[in-house]
Amino acid sequence: MERTGLADKGAAGLAGQAAIPGRIRRVVIVGGGTGGWLAAAAFAKLLAGIVDVQLIESEEIGIVGVGEATIPQIRTYNAALGIDEDEFIRATQGTFKLGIEFLNWRRAGHSYFHTFGENGMPLARTPFHHYWLRARQAGHGRFDDLWSFSPNAQACFKGKFTRSAFEMAGRSISIAHAFHFDAALYALYLRGWCEARGVTRTEGKVVAVEQDGETGFVTGVRMESGGLIEGDLFIDCSGFRGLLIEGALKTGYQDWSHWLPCNRAWAVPTSNSGRLRPYTQAIAHTAGWQWRIPLQHRTGNGHVFCSGHISEDEARAVLLANVEGAVLAEPRLIKFTTGRRNKFWNKNVVALGLASGFLEPLESTSIHLIQSGVSRLIALFPHSGIHQAEIDEYNRQCGLEFERIRDFIILHYHANERTDSAFWKERRDMDVPDDLARKMALFAANGVIYREQEDLFAEASWLQVMFGQGLDPVGYHPMADQLSDADLQRFLSDMGAVIARAVDAAPTHEAYIAAHCAARQAA
Repeated sequence: MERTGLADKGAAGLAGQAAIPGRIRRVVIVGGGTGGWLAAAAFAKLLAGIVDVQLIESEEIGIVGVGEATIPQIRTYNAALGIDEDEFIRATQGTFKLGIEFLNWRRAGHSYFHTFGENGMPLARTPFHHYWLRARQAGHGRFDDLWSFSPNAQACFKGKFTRSAFEMAGRSISIAHAFHFDAALYALYLRGWCEARGVTRTEGKVVAVEQDGETGFVTGVRMESGGLIEGDLFIDCSGFRGLLIEGALKTGYQDWSHWLPCNRAWAVPTSNSGRLRPYTQAIAHTAGWQWRIPLQHRTGNGHVFCSGHISEDEARAVLLANVEGAVLAEPRLIKFTTGRRNKFWNKNVVALGLASGFLEPLESTSIHLIQSGVSRLIALFPHSGIHQAEIDEYNRQCGLEFERIRDFIILHYHANERTDSAFWKERRDMDVPDDLARKMALFAANGVIYREQEDLFAEASWLQVMFGQGLDPVGYHPMADQLSDADLQRFLSDMGAVIARAVDAAPTHEAYIAAHCAARQAA
């Protein structure tokens, strides 16, 4: 479907601040997949009747589509769209995710969990982990396991899941969850959802981008068929190539390979083998790490690696030697450079997904970054025309979030005790960003954790990964000394017992899926 015309040419006094004055009426999304259809869904739901949404995608180009693990924020996004959770899980062959198990990251043979939700619960104004640190440093060995105070971790250990809440010290506690799902099925599900709500889909390839000669703003995209699709605001979901944000606008890219040098990934599906784990596994190897993600109909596997330390053929062999179940397809190689665009919003183009930057999928943040980018755009939507103030604020917020996630991922690599390969020694010896160095030093001293602006990960996440990777605080906050030793031990014992009872009463992960959201054609 071809479009013609431009936005209203009013508000001349905004010239210089708004290159397309007047209301934004036509949003054109270049690229489908998860990113494109997530954006289309939000516009169709939250800006219904305000903007016309058109999405361009080519089945011939396809999508990267390996992002199968998520974090709990996806539930908020789905709820805002009015998506039924069980229907969504059935349609995407999904399972529940309670966290990530990290194997061999601190050292070979060591494992720990980064789970969703809290570890324990605060007492008065003091975070729980200070009481736990006090007990540990006092030699109360039966309390050494931080994860015995995590409902999510205990459910992971026992293969359990439930949405039902339980009471702990007068508070209602639930097992926090996200999902594993088939990304291609998710995009297909969102496409159907969007088309039912008026989003127009155009099949075909974009071969040229047309721009205003004075402002450089994109005015339209030329299709291989010869048609021109014009719009007021363009969303670039064209993947790594960044057809609009980079190809047309030459926005530039910040390369973060000196901190995160992994630049390749092999991906391969396998048949399911053994129990259906309610968590992702991240297994460190000599020059990178492997993901293992259980779906209802298969398991997603991949090996993220640094080509400067291992060849592509060797990395492929490592992956195939460490999968569970039968290999269902030929492994697919994905090449990337970790980093971000200099601007996420440039002129009248907003980049989402791989077009905006790439952070390896270690903490399952790719889909979240799409959703947070869309949410910020909705919050700052240029109703009266595109103003630089909105562009700058959007870029500031997105940039901070990317950097906070980058630092969290660097932590996994940097805080290691491995001596078996040059790759891990280099990661341990490298300089890290100042904010990360400060966070690590604060925690190592007295267990202090601060959550900063646009930091996706809460204190419980930083606690689990810093402690899991070997950072052991010297002290703890003195307010934890206000309990007597007997009361402290009772507090911790009671909490662990309540969590254990609640998890023991929950159904298995497989049983819960079978009862509520099994895919109708799951193999």
